[in-house]
Amino acid sequence: MKTDELREKYLAFFESKGCVRKPSDVLVPTWDPSVLFTPAGMNQFKDHFLGKVKLDFTRATTCQKCLRTGDIDNVGRTAFHHTFFEMLGNFSFGDYFKEDAIRWAWEFLTDKKWLGIPGERLSVTVYKDDDEAFQFWNEKIGLPTSRISRMEEDENFWPASAPSEGPDGVCGPCSEIYYHLDDGSDVEIWNLVFTQFNRVGDPPDNLKPLPSKNIDTGMGLERTASVLQGVPTNFHIDNLFPIVQAASEVCGVKYEYESDNGRRLRRITDHARACAFAIHENVYPGPKDAKYVVKRLIRRAVLDGYQMDLREPFLYKLVDAVAESAKVPYPELSETTKRVADVIEAEEKAFFGTIDGGMKRIGQLFEQMRDEAAVMVPGEEAAELNTTYGVPPELLQTLSAEQNFTFDWAGYRDAMHEHSIKSGAGQKELFQTGPLETLKEALRETPFLGYETIEATATVKGIITGVGGKDDEGQLLSHLDRASDAELRLVLNHSPFYGESGGQVGDVGVIKCDKFEFQVIDTQRHAGLIVHHGKLTRGEIHEGDECTAIVDSAQRDALCRAHSATHILHYALHKNVGDHAQQQGSKVEADRLRFDFTNQHAIDDDVLVQIEKDVWTQIDAAQPIEWKTVPLADARTAGAMMLFGEKYPDPVRMVSMGEFSKELCGGTHLTNTKQVQAFELVVEESVSAGTRRIEALTGDRAEAHRVQTRELLEKVAKTLGCPWEHAVAATKQLFTEVRQLKKELSAGKPVEHSETFVVKKPESPTDTTDYNAIRSAVRDITRRLNVSIDDVVTRLEALLADRSNLVKQLREVTAGGKLSADDLISGAESVGDSMLIVAETPGANPNVMRGWIDQIRKKSDKPTAVLLASVQGDKVLLVGGISRELVDRGVKAGEWVGAAATVVGGGGGGRPDMAQAGGKDPEKLPEALEQAKVSMRQSLS
Repeated sequence: MKTDELREKYLAFFESKGCVRKPSDVLVPTWDPSVLFTPAGMNQFKDHFLGKVKLDFTRATTCQKCLRTGDIDNVGRTAFHHTFFEMLGNFSFGDYFKEDAIRWAWEFLTDKKWLGIPGERLSVTVYKDDDEAFQFWNEKIGLPTSRISRMEEDENFWPASAPSEGPDGVCGPCSEIYYHLDDGSDVEIWNLVFTQFNRVGDPPDNLKPLPSKNIDTGMGLERTASVLQGVPTNFHIDNLFPIVQAASEVCGVKYEYESDNGRRLRRITDHARACAFAIHENVYPGPKDAKYVVKRLIRRAVLDGYQMDLREPFLYKLVDAVAESAKVPYPELSETTKRVADVIEAEEKAFFGTIDGGMKRIGQLFEQMRDEAAVMVPGEEAAELNTTYGVPPELLQTLSAEQNFTFDWAGYRDAMHEHSIKSGAGQKELFQTGPLETLKEALRETPFLGYETIEATATVKGIITGVGGKDDEGQLLSHLDRASDAELRLVLNHSPFYGESGGQVGDVGVIKCDKFEFQVIDTQRHAGLIVHHGKLTRGEIHEGDECTAIVDSAQRDALCRAHSATHILHYALHKNVGDHAQQQGSKVEADRLRFDFTNQHAIDDDVLVQIEKDVWTQIDAAQPIEWKTVPLADARTAGAMMLFGEKYPDPVRMVSMGEFSKELCGGTHLTNTKQVQAFELVVEESVSAGTRRIEALTGDRAEAHRVQTRELLEKVAKTLGCPWEHAVAATKQLFTEVRQLKKELSAGKPVEHSETFVVKKPESPTDTTDYNAIRSAVRDITRRLNVSIDDVVTRLEALLADRSNLVKQLREVTAGGKLSADDLISGAESVGDSMLIVAETPGANPNVMRGWIDQIRKKSDKPTAVLLASVQGDKVLLVGGISRELVDRGVKAGEWVGAAATVVGGGGGGRPDMAQAGGKDPEKLPEALEQAKVSMRQSLS
């Protein structure tokens, strides 16, 4: 049976049992803080299990994309482990329970209409105290007791070992179904979880029956497919083996199941699939959380390739094979193959630049262990190699064994656990508690009224202290009897306030009545609840109070302008950059927006100008903005833009702007594009590899920025003493002059410069009648100076001051006879086959003296020793340099200069070829110089 056929049969079977077929949740649930990746089918139904949402259905079935890294070290080495896999599941929320779950699992597995697996090839396990499940399997299904095993809580309870170790909360026993392979071994293909208890405190008697019992079952798609197809490993099933073969071809290595390279190719296959799905959902390689996992997977795969003598990126070439294998269940994967491949290739290139460093560090580690007569590779070192260079532990273990070293797996796991805590890569608490969770159980959700109105009467349903956080979730109060500056949170029965989501920040405003006034400074969402953050500024407040919730209309209008402009910008980006410019994130504030999107390179200025023109075209066209709630399928048919990795409800809210834009969006919007008023693209910059960011302004902020931009060019011109149209060229000229002055000062060149900065007339002045030209000029200036628009004048004033000081210093340094390297060479003394120069260089600073020494050594055709001295105020500076030939003979600049420094009451030193020292007695400088000559003559003779 083909894998795609198995998936469809499972879902159809449970549909026939009254289960609602639901699509897979996204792989990376960014809205769920409890997990980095979706680890199981039940995750999208957590609130259904806990009764925190209104149930539109009580039975469900899914095929869920999952990613787990707990068994990452077993991938490729065992027959059945993966990081990315698909989990078939069926779920009951207070509906069917243990008997039906067991009976249907057996029916699907053994009935010839479905899978037709011979019953004698199956056995089961149950929790040791679950007599009910044991009885069902034995008496109803007819399994002999010899094929039913009772297991401890670490094996057959969810969460594992919950009765004795916790955590408190919903839990229950499990029953697992095993398939007997021809070689006599067993493979688990199905797990039935019976969530029937609430754990409270420590044993005994800490498992309290739930009033509503639930079912959460899962069958591994790949494992069951391998059983049905009679192959020795999941990697040989029909939708995975083509990727293995593609990996073999790309790596130029023959695939042999039992070989080391066979294991490497399977691991490469798994990691390529996991990364393709994750990056498709816009999770790029990065330093922590889900991004760190993607980086780690890519680097593990690259190291496998490295061990097969690959030295160039190769993993990205497998993205097409992954998309082809998943085209039936996940056709959307084929829409992003180029973007995904580009991201993987970029990470591969970066890592190939560090692999040699990792191998070098391993060599140093082994050498150190031999020196210390150590026999075990420390776990901390292995973890450091993994996190810094991406060296997998099994690779280090293999290399260690070749050197007759053992490997500290326990220490490695402990160190990686510590790292996961510090980097944020660890899994978090699955089910949460606290006052907001208590309100959520009671209210389930807060209806949002803000699409229709910004003012509404409401009832206070919850008063919570504090802002909420890991260390202080606050307290749920029934009343508060006095105003204060302490921050509170209010929950109402419904609200016109928009809670921050989808990038749009929360509304502000006031909630008030005769009894109290509550100033809302922010509005957040907690799952389905709208939570108003603020301060009680008047009166006292009680749960149940009737009040009026009033959103600040000016703030809401400014948010609507920025959010509607974001949609228009998204359209303009697709038009001018390409459809690959998918949203990576956004932030919508009052008349300010930030939009992150996928693109490998910076956008040229002329393209940015065109993007802004296209946005203005739609603003000036006064296009109507409308929204309506439609079935998700209808939105797709209408061509609505859908973001990969985003979870959409069904039905969904579709926002349309004329005929040019349709997006699924829950934010607040204008009713006409003309109401954006103004649009100003301020910044285009890099966020990370493959991700760019545009910041823009709307409304009054955009107009103010235009005025600021014009004024800035005028201020630059005034600061530099030139006409407006010369400001860009003058900035470049000043920047270049300062850099050149520093070089001349270092070299001690006697170059003349005017005391004041004189602007040269440019060949291409700025057209100050064209605003785009003015803005382009300002951008050139900010980029040249590497500062924000607010810091330009300050930076220019600093550069002018630097220039003036450098000109002054250069004149002082070169004033004393305008010495040069040639002048110093002309006064040299020959000693044996070498040249000796000891001289006072009035006014010279250390940089100038070092520059002269370098020039002298380059110009001289003999081994050379040079010592230069300068008096600055009441101090003496000495700088000495020795040719490489003399250093090889044992002559050292540090000793020479140091000895001279002691004569003038000081000291110092440096490298054998260059040294610097100082002293406090200028009167003894002639004596010091004479002693330096005498001592070096002796060394050179």
